[in-house]
Amino acid sequence: MTDQLRAAVRWLRASYIAGAVADGLVGVLMLMPSRMGETEFRVPMGLGASLMFGWTALLVWANRKPIERKGVLVLTIFPGITGLLATQIWAAASGRLPVGRVLPSVVLCVALICLMGFSYWNAQRAASLTTRSNASE
Repeated sequence: MTDQLRAAVRWLRASYIAGAVADGLVGVLMLMPSRMGETEFRVPMGLGASLMFGWTALLVWANRKPIERKGVLVLTIFPGITGLLATQIWAAASGRLPVGRVLPSVVLCVALICLMGFSYWNAQRAASLTTRSNASE
């Protein structure tokens, strides 16, 4: 494995772990609707929590074979994180939630999109360089 490919694997693993931790924490928070602001939405929050835990498991699974499963990051970014980001922005823009309440999750979403996007791009680049290098030998 080349140094570039090793670095790409490290970035991918960082992305998988960051996403899994974020999803797991949000899943736990969703099991406590009073912390999320809407106690009357226990059923939808419970359903959402199960999806968050499922995505946590998916990211842990992808971490087992980071290069082969890098496509999981694309699905995590879109529609996953971008959907959450759009919902947060809509909630603040419509006045349903105060801007201060959504700002931390907006920042987290943007940071995860940047990390995962870079990791995917870097892995694609490293894999293609490795393939070209192997073909020329």
